Amino acid sequence: MALSCPTLPQDGVWGVHQWENNIQPHIHGCAVPMGAPGSAPPFPCRVTIPLYDADTGLLVLAGKGENLLYCFEVAPTQPALTQVTQCRTEGSTRGLAAVPRLALDVMACEVLHVLQLTDTALVPISYLVPRKSVQEFHEDLFPDCTGMLPATDAQGWWAGDSQQVSVIQGVGRVSLHPARRPTETFTSPIIAGTGPTNTSHTDTDTGHTDADQSEASGYSSPSSLASPGSTATSLSASTGPSSGFASSPSQKSLQSILGPSSHFRHTQGRVLHRDQHLTNLRGLSLTTPGECDGFCANQQRVALPLLSAGGQIAVLELSKPGRLPDVAVPTIQNGAAVADLTWDPFDPRRLAVGTCVPALPGRAQRVPQLQGLQITPLTTARPFWCTAGEDARIRLWRIPEGGLRETLQEPEAILRGHTEKIYSIRFHPVASDLLVSSSYDMTVRIWELSAGREVLCLQGHTDQIFSMAWSPDGKQLATVSKDGRIRLYEPRRSSQPQQEGPGPEGGRGARLVWVCGGDYLLVSGFDSRSERRILLYRAQALPEGPLSVLGLDVAPSTLLPFYDEDTSVVFLTGKGDTRVFLYEVTPEPPYFLECNSFTSNEPHKVKGGICCLSLTPYLCCQAPLTPPPHQGFVFLPKTVCEVREVEFARALRLGQSTLEPVAFHVPRVKKEYFQDDLYPPTRVWWEPALAAGAWLGGQDGQQRRASLRPADMVPVSEAPKEAPARKFVPASVYLEEKTDEQKKEELLSAMVARLGNRDDPLPQDSFEGVDEDEWD
Repeated sequence: MALSCPTLPQDGVWGVHQWENNIQPHIHGCAVPMGAPGSAPPFPCRVTIPLYDADTGLLVLAGKGENLLYCFEVAPTQPALTQVTQCRTEGSTRGLAAVPRLALDVMACEVLHVLQLTDTALVPISYLVPRKSVQEFHEDLFPDCTGMLPATDAQGWWAGDSQQVSVIQGVGRVSLHPARRPTETFTSPIIAGTGPTNTSHTDTDTGHTDADQSEASGYSSPSSLASPGSTATSLSASTGPSSGFASSPSQKSLQSILGPSSHFRHTQGRVLHRDQHLTNLRGLSLTTPGECDGFCANQQRVALPLLSAGGQIAVLELSKPGRLPDVAVPTIQNGAAVADLTWDPFDPRRLAVGTCVPALPGRAQRVPQLQGLQITPLTTARPFWCTAGEDARIRLWRIPEGGLRETLQEPEAILRGHTEKIYSIRFHPVASDLLVSSSYDMTVRIWELSAGREVLCLQGHTDQIFSMAWSPDGKQLATVSKDGRIRLYEPRRSSQPQQEGPGPEGGRGARLVWVCGGDYLLVSGFDSRSERRILLYRAQALPEGPLSVLGLDVAPSTLLPFYDEDTSVVFLTGKGDTRVFLYEVTPEPPYFLECNSFTSNEPHKVKGGICCLSLTPYLCCQAPLTPPPHQGFVFLPKTVCEVREVEFARALRLGQSTLEPVAFHVPRVKKEYFQDDLYPPTRVWWEPALAAGAWLGGQDGQQRRASLRPADMVPVSEAPKEAPARKFVPASVYLEEKTDEQKKEELLSAMVARLGNRDDPLPQDSFEGVDEDEWD
């Protein structure tokens, strides 16, 4: 028997896979030799789930944890097992169940239907027999099967009754022919008046009742609606020609099966029009350290490290999109290779840059003399080369109003205190003129920019610091390092960590971000098998370990998280990736609610086109139409989102030579209203709550919040309630008879309305004629 076995909601090609272990199965007492023609393949040494269909003699075997399903035809003679087909699925098998034969699609020649339970889905698998004609019923494939009425009850079975279902009261077996199949209705127990009422029995262990379990199941068996002595004919007559399944108005059962879902599960990401792109970017530095995001942006401009010597940085205005000229553009001469860079959230013109290599030789240094600021002149004798600890400085640059018009060579200030190269730098989210930096010297230093001095130095790290993040209120600082530890500091209280907890296992890289109002920490990293995963910690219980761990995929780059505090959605992607993962983070299980991921598949981004082999000039191959990987993915502030289009996040995607804006929307029907459920009052991030000196003195501030609602939009919560439309036209409309005079008047009115008012002057009436003598 030739079978095809597609998984219904998936697309793919089924391959053949041979397991390594050799175990001889015994069926009907017949040992099946391995390797013989038509014999069964070897199975792994783990639990095997068998599903046998007595009507067709088909046996499906699947091992728990495996992604292969084998189908055999069982015979009482040798060979006992004949392999028919095998299927490879995307997920590993956690459970397996067969759908009853009465639910098969017989007109599509479906002889077996199996449901596979994986870690994240329930996958239906259909076994089809290819036939030329699908318009007729094939009797040879679908013999009569066992019905759904019991042959006896429990008391009769205990008394020794062994009556078979196939011979009960002469009814025989049930035909699968659509025209001869008995009609059965699955009715919700919530609908009144269908069948006897179930008696509620309290379960002392769980506290639930049978009635609750019946409601959770969502349907009841047809046999429970009929008396034990009724037959299939009487059942069909009593239920009538129903459509098959009467749905329940309650969604409790569906929610209990599928679990909670995110309001942003249907998020749609799209690249905005090309007239908003920045193109013809040349000489981009695509080798920034793993602790750096690759570039940085604010609501006005973007800073891009360049590959040229001297650590040059291009600063481009987002208000001036288009193709950059082929000539050189003004840049910042940083004087050393860029390790990390970030914009001041309270001053869109101030850029902080951390470096890791010696300064550019031959360039003098002229910076303002700030109190307590250590300034080291750049050397002119040593050539340019890259080494750790030579130039562990932080440079502050001020961009002129309107953007760069000439190359900047003089920074506003230089901060020096670290003895090794810089890892990352971050501005304080609440207080102005506060900057924190981490370095290879295993220290974290906090700088007061207004005074130009180092004010705090945090200790306790024993290995490379992968990432650090301020809490939303600015009171705490969290770090994750290569030693596999997460540390939580309160810088104003102690230079040592207040808490420590286990971090990601792998030492390839990690990032962390505060979520859920600052009560939880989300960490992205790797496990020992290089699988990328995200971990959720309770901030005040780091030693207890993660609350939840979610594995994503296997890739070399570290996932860079961005958290939207207004919607509690986290965006995750890495350098060199083509996909952006979206999850809504909740403080209760299951903690991570999956949303639609974003992948750009626009064909104009395909690079390479046609490539030809040099040795064979007539042989060509077409470059695959796959989206190119992005070299960076940075999100813009919430205030740039277009709320009229229900856009809740916007990012900039850096390619090989382009910078493209990507907008994330939530599909809504009534876009004319302000979606206040998606746009709560947002934090005024561009205004500091207090100064650096006040924060260092022990004060805490809280930023105010503002609404994103435009003045001319009404919140959707205040929209007028629409009256429900009538599903059926009332009978009075059809029963009312119009007289001939009424029909005539309606016809004339329609014609007049279509042709217009006849009393209006005609166009030719306004023309001026000529005199009579002019005709001669």
